[in-house]
Amino acid sequence: MGTTRRGVICDWAGVLTSPLADSIRAWLHEDRLDPDHYHEVMRPYFDGSLADANPVHALERGEIETGAFERDLALLLRRTDGRPISSEGLIQRMFARFHPVHDMYEALRTVRHGGSSTALLSNSWGNGYPRSHFDTTFDEVVISGEVGMRKPEERIYLHTCERLGLRPQDCVFIDDLERNVRTAEGLGMAGILHTDTASTRQSLDLFLAADPV
Repeated sequence: MGTTRRGVICDWAGVLTSPLADSIRAWLHEDRLDPDHYHEVMRPYFDGSLADANPVHALERGEIETGAFERDLALLLRRTDGRPISSEGLIQRMFARFHPVHDMYEALRTVRHGGSSTALLSNSWGNGYPRSHFDTTFDEVVISGEVGMRKPEERIYLHTCERLGLRPQDCVFIDDLERNVRTAEGLGMAGILHTDTASTRQSLDLFLAADPV
C-alpha cells in the first residue's frame, strides 16, 4: 500500500510572504543601506564558514538577545548617505516588507478544512509574526527561537511532527530553501521546494492524494 500524507508543515518567510530577496531589497532601499556591502557582510553567516560560531544560528535558536544582535549588525552595515545606522528596531524594519501571500494561506486553509493537519515551522530572528493569520491556518506553530532549535537541524522537524501527532512519513514539507527541503526528505517527508503558489498547490494536491500502490 502507498502512503497517504496527512500533515503539511510550511515555512513562513518566502513561502507565506513575498519572496525573501524582494523583501530584503525593499528594506535596504527604505533604510538607505548599501546593498552590495550588506550582502558582503551577511555572506559568512550563510556560506558555512562560521560553523558553530555563527551568530545567526544562535539568534535563530534564541541563544542570544535580539537587541544585542541588532547592535552588532548595525556596526557592520553601511548607509549610502554615510549617516549612522540605528540599531533599535533593526530586525523589525528588516521584516516589515515581508508581506503576506494570501493565496498561500488560503491553500493551507483548504488543506486543513479537508482533514489534514497543518503546522508552521519557521526560523525566527526575533521578528514578529502575523499571528492573526495563524489561528485559522495552523494546528501547530513552531518558531525556532521559542524551542531552541533551527532548520535544518533534524530535531526541529521531528519536534514539529510530534506536535502534530504524526510520523515524518505522514507529512509534506514546504520551504523556499533547498537545504531545508532536503533534510525533510531525508527524514521521510515529501518535500516541496516553493517557487510560486500555483506550483506548490499542484504539488500539495498530488502528495495529499493516496500514493499509487
